[in-house]
Amino acid sequence: MAIFVFLSGTIAFAQTTPAVAPPDGSASAQSLMTRGMQAYEAGHNNVALELFRHAASLGNVDAMMYLGVMSGSGRGMDRDYQSAMKWFKQAAEAGNSQAMCNIGLLYYQGLGVLKDYTEAMRWFMRSSAFGNAEATFNVGVFHRDGLGVPVNYLEAMKAFRHAADLGDSSAMNAVGLLYQQGLGLNVDYTEAMSWYHKAADAGSTTAMYNIGVLFEQGLGVTADREQAIVWYRRAAVSNDRAKEALKSLGVKE
Repeated sequence: MAIFVFLSGTIAFAQTTPAVAPPDGSASAQSLMTRGMQAYEAGHNNVALELFRHAASLGNVDAMMYLGVMSGSGRGMDRDYQSAMKWFKQAAEAGNSQAMCNIGLLYYQGLGVLKDYTEAMRWFMRSSAFGNAEATFNVGVFHRDGLGVPVNYLEAMKAFRHAADLGDSSAMNAVGLLYQQGLGLNVDYTEAMSWYHKAADAGSTTAMYNIGVLFEQGLGVTADREQAIVWYRRAAVSNDRAKEALKSLGVKE
């Protein structure tokens, strides 16, 4: 499993297209941020930038974080990872856990800075301490894959279980994989299936694919080609491995 895609946001805002007015001095930082998010979700990048910058100048931490996201993803401006880092650090210093996680991602991928797994892990752990599910999952990945730390499946399981408790579907799937592969514990296909179902219920197409694999290969369950196909089809909406599995079985998506 890979670490989450770069700069994934975690804050849910309305995505309707608003009638966005230019910022004025009487607007509160939070109202500017709300209008900025509406513009951002609607794809009005220049308007969003103006509103975020104004909100950030008034101390809004979420606006600082989103300015980092826009800098790092090149929305409404040229991509600039150093500018992204600057905004993320401002937001992180004010306690924004997603900004901390994104700093970790910059170090993990070596974007605007030298690749540094140790520094990435430090920021993921700092973000995790604030309850950030994505960062907690990433801590598990680093322990599992030995990135900047020795491989430690028990610590990986601990982090994945914590992230799963926070609702992270990738972490639920990762717990299932540890059980399926017997990494740091005995192989337990029944427990793996249980965790894959939790992840699938939370929307993980990777977990749906893994359920299909267990049914196809008869791991912990009676081999059932039809059930495997059912799960591969569910996963195939956005999972290439599921598409390949269907093709190998001679079945259309």
